[in-house]
Amino acid sequence: MTMEIETGPEYVVAVDASDHPPAEPVARTTHGLVRGTTSGSVAVWRGVPYGAPVTGPGRFRAPRPPEPWEGERPCTTAGDVAPQTMGTMVPVAGGLTMGEDCLWLNVFAPGFPRRDAEPRPVMVWLHGGAYCLGTAAQEIYDGRRLAESGDVVVVTVNYRVGVLGFLDLSALGDGFVPNLGLHDQIAALEWVRANIAEFGGDPGNVTLFGESSGGGCVTALLTAPRARGLFHKAIAQSPPATTVFGQERAAKVAHRFLDLLELPAQRAAELTELPIQRLAQVAGTLFDEVPVTEPGRLAAAPVVDGELLPGYPVERFASGESLRVPLVIGSNKDEASLFRLFRSPIMPVTPDAVNAMLRDISATHPGLGPERLAEITAAYPDIATARGALAISTDAAFRMPARWVADGHAQHSPTFVYRFDHATPMLRAARVGAGHATELPYVFGNFGTFDHDPTFWLGGRRAAQAVSGRIMRRWAAFAEHGVPAALDGSKHWPPYRRETRPTLLIDAIDRMVDDPDGHLHTAWGPQAVGFS
Repeated sequence: MTMEIETGPEYVVAVDASDHPPAEPVARTTHGLVRGTTSGSVAVWRGVPYGAPVTGPGRFRAPRPPEPWEGERPCTTAGDVAPQTMGTMVPVAGGLTMGEDCLWLNVFAPGFPRRDAEPRPVMVWLHGGAYCLGTAAQEIYDGRRLAESGDVVVVTVNYRVGVLGFLDLSALGDGFVPNLGLHDQIAALEWVRANIAEFGGDPGNVTLFGESSGGGCVTALLTAPRARGLFHKAIAQSPPATTVFGQERAAKVAHRFLDLLELPAQRAAELTELPIQRLAQVAGTLFDEVPVTEPGRLAAAPVVDGELLPGYPVERFASGESLRVPLVIGSNKDEASLFRLFRSPIMPVTPDAVNAMLRDISATHPGLGPERLAEITAAYPDIATARGALAISTDAAFRMPARWVADGHAQHSPTFVYRFDHATPMLRAARVGAGHATELPYVFGNFGTFDHDPTFWLGGRRAAQAVSGRIMRRWAAFAEHGVPAALDGSKHWPPYRRETRPTLLIDAIDRMVDDPDGHLHTAWGPQAVGFS
């Protein structure tokens, strides 16, 4: 039995009289009606535009609103993948196309439409991919299970990456805006504020969460005045919070990009006209080249532009200038192992590369002389081995930046720190352990989204699903109340304090441990160390 329900002046939908959402749910956005699909009790919209295509003169400029449309716009498939060089590190399902109509998002709303009920908390996801890869269309980010189990509205954001999103070309002329990926994310958050109530979400209770470079975007936006009020809680998973550069260094990378294109600087304006496939291909060469010649650095990353990012995020955290919102932040126990497995140059994983990275860091930090470097390396007695190189690379890129952020943010806002330790028997046997990004299927409840996924070849599914259930409950509880309680009798997770550094170790059995990496904190010291 169906009947037409008028749910207010904003939209009218045909709904099933049962508890299930309509087969083709429709909601009104500020730009027009959008029609989605359903999966069980969850209504799903894919490829909802929050920005116009970034073509021509708009290719390197801040996002513009999409053009309004008439009638119902079908939002049942993902939009364009942002221009990038596809690789094995970020598997993307076949059938997706790369293009410049890439400013879109997905919405997963349980029990839509809600009548006479409180709006649900909203969780807005920023995907990772070293600032140059990835898309919200990846199956692992499907938000249906998280939305249903946590009773939250999940939004996954597609944004410009790589050459269009985080390659700062502003030194080449006025037509190039830095930090476009961050500008896109802010535009998506503004769309959420204006529209999410129509999907059953609460625009006054938005949690921004992301992993890897997505987590780095979270920590960057936590120090961006323009983002104030657009989100009310934050979760940063393995954020490379120190991977933010100055514009002087960005200018050198921009000119190297022109060199690879064989394009004179005086003709830089032609970048808006060249085929986007050509730009993505050459940018891919640049993105591979930079971390090889300068271990530990990326070609594409946020930059301190004096406007969107007024200063280095880790320094603003240390000085108490981050936004006053509750924060969950942490890293994985064996971050660098995945980069070794894929032979990726993104992280230095050999002793020679690690030593080159440390020399480069020292050169940009006057107070970080040979004695200070010796204190850091002394914490890694096997630094001359591949294992030691992996350990110091993990800590330089992820573990210590997360702790420096937590030390600063906890000065004024509730902060909760974790370390993800869980690994299935197969991942332990493969020496991946709790590697970078291995927590993602636990957060979204999506196992087996990769072709020939070996995760459970040696068992461990039941334990992993139990861990996943706890993480989803904690993340959803944090989104609703600002406290990551599993609400099932699991280990209490107290707020972080600099004096004792209480940390939740997430495993088959969760444990609270004070300062589990204390010797590393002592070695690296309280002042953030990174590139400039």
